[in-house]
Amino acid sequence: MIHQLFSSIFRQPIFTFSFIVFLCIFGFFTFDSSLNYTTKKTHKSSSSIFHYHSTFISLSSNYTVSEYLRSLTLHPHLAGTQEGYQTTQYVKTHFESLGLDNKVSEYKVLLSYPEFLSLTAYFSNLGSKEIGFSEVGFDVVKPYHAYSPSGMAVGKAVFANYGREEDYHELEVLGVNVSGCVVIVRRGEGMSRGGVVRVAEARGAVAVLTYTEGVYVKGVERGTVMKGLGDPLSPGWASVVEGGERLGRNDKEVEDRFPKIPSMPISIETAGVILRSLEGPKLPEKWELALNNGNDVRIGPGPTVLNYTFQGEEKIATIYDVFAVIRGSEEPDRYILLGNHRDAWTFGAVDPNSGTAALLDVARRYAMLMRLGWSPRRTIILCSWDAEEFGMIGSTEWVELNIMNLGSKAVAYLNVDCAVQGSGLFASATPQLDDLLVEIMKKIEDPDAEAKTIFEQWFARNKGINIQRLSGVDSDFAPFLQHVGVPSVDMYYGKDFPVYHTAFDSYDWMITHGDPLFKRHAAVAGLWGLLALRLADDTILPFNYSSYAIQLQEYTNILSDMLDGHVSFTPITTSVKNLLAVAQEVEEEAQKLRMEETSTDMELRKRMLNDRLMLAERGFLDADGLLGNRWFKHLIYGPSNKCDSKLSFFPSIANAISESKENEVAIQHEIWRVARAIQRAVDALKGDFR
Repeated sequence: MIHQLFSSIFRQPIFTFSFIVFLCIFGFFTFDSSLNYTTKKTHKSSSSIFHYHSTFISLSSNYTVSEYLRSLTLHPHLAGTQEGYQTTQYVKTHFESLGLDNKVSEYKVLLSYPEFLSLTAYFSNLGSKEIGFSEVGFDVVKPYHAYSPSGMAVGKAVFANYGREEDYHELEVLGVNVSGCVVIVRRGEGMSRGGVVRVAEARGAVAVLTYTEGVYVKGVERGTVMKGLGDPLSPGWASVVEGGERLGRNDKEVEDRFPKIPSMPISIETAGVILRSLEGPKLPEKWELALNNGNDVRIGPGPTVLNYTFQGEEKIATIYDVFAVIRGSEEPDRYILLGNHRDAWTFGAVDPNSGTAALLDVARRYAMLMRLGWSPRRTIILCSWDAEEFGMIGSTEWVELNIMNLGSKAVAYLNVDCAVQGSGLFASATPQLDDLLVEIMKKIEDPDAEAKTIFEQWFARNKGINIQRLSGVDSDFAPFLQHVGVPSVDMYYGKDFPVYHTAFDSYDWMITHGDPLFKRHAAVAGLWGLLALRLADDTILPFNYSSYAIQLQEYTNILSDMLDGHVSFTPITTSVKNLLAVAQEVEEEAQKLRMEETSTDMELRKRMLNDRLMLAERGFLDADGLLGNRWFKHLIYGPSNKCDSKLSFFPSIANAISESKENEVAIQHEIWRVARAIQRAVDALKGDFR
């Protein structure tokens, strides 16, 4: 195993001696005696900052990050459990060992665990058979859907493809009625687990079974079916340990967040057994399956009858967010946040602890830079979230608790969840960070191609620049961007790994399949940490709002074509033109300030410009929130009410369209709301009143 190989190298006396000598020589030539990381430093030269940033890249260590991951995945660590608390202590102890200031925030929240579950199939030709879960032998939590209601359901099995509205329309055309049935659904096509269950519930189904398909898929995929983010008993405010308000479990606002029918995950093998036993209409051609003889499957209902029983336990549990804080020397009240969650459904080697290992490695590298004399211009906060798997609960509670400070002080939030799932970098960001992200990619060596940068490989694979956006609610960036309006980034290697949320997401899988030499882990840590260093140390924030304006115009063109002239997009187009003009003016102002010599007046002007760059993203927020989901405030990026919506932007307009495409008055109102939001961003960037 890779960690044993590196361990044997480090145990060799000649290597240890050489390593110590290297550190001494390295420290002698890189330490500036005029700088002491325990004292305040001001006006550091750009050359010294560049030197520290280069040093950060050179401190990469595959061995170290592999050891972090091995330690994090020795046992399962579901949020709210004793094992979860042990992982909390591991992260906290690591920060302490590096000499970093650290803090732990506790919350009491409603979590959900399985007590008993069973699934029996009654086949017309084979009789009854109790179906297992394909993960026998693992000491982990049973496969379940968190917050699924307890109960028993009996009904004929029917297959509903991905469980989208369009899939049920297809069933109706074939004369299939799912009312009173147990629906089988495969995961995918942008449908959340909760969304799948709610659509089936509305169609009269009595239960839902979900499975993940793929040639190499192993195990059973756990997950949550709760709607929305954060503790369900404290919607919109933090669930503090003592003295906080909590709604009752039977409160309507709480009840509305959970499905009314039970659901559970099953393996692809179990799904195959059930689906091949069905009769009724043939599988539609466009529903091609990845099962053996999948195209011979019929969709039911029945004659196979399924009997499903689930007994869950909901309880108030304590969760813990852990932070390491590196105070800024010149702008300590401006925050650069790096975040990853550490709770896992099972061992969590990929999800999320590949990201946790990268976060710990970033902390290690920062601590070494501090010993060499560096301190950031702005404050850097390393965030380790809890209970993300239950619905981004840890990060959401912290954001709600600190909403005023974050709204006025947070420069950017940089998220890494599953740092390494496989090969190929995937990156998402708010558009003003596009240029910086590309620039940093050009400085890190690609882990899978010798003598090439991450950017070169990424650009070649995508045939150009391909930065995605952040409308989903699938990781901890959501509360920062979509509730508070903090510019955000999300990054990871690989996609759709076959052991997602299963007992097979282990250290052994990582060293066998995901990243045997931990080069990708080291690359993510380098990309993540260097991105934060630029945001923390640049005298003028490297934001480009021209990119934002261009992106917004592209969205407007798409919607305009879709609605074919039934409403006017002139309000948005006008605001976007204003944004582009101001963005260009701001960039010229920034270039001039970068060229001028430092003075007290110059520092104040830079500070004022940085505030405008930081706060412009907040302009896209609207106090009334999205149509149908007020907690989400961002009118450019956020979730649509329709689980299978094809629009990943202007969510409130998308919601109005989904409710009634013919209701032009409602759609036009949402267009005006977006236009006003863009104009607020323009005003914030301009920095003057009209």
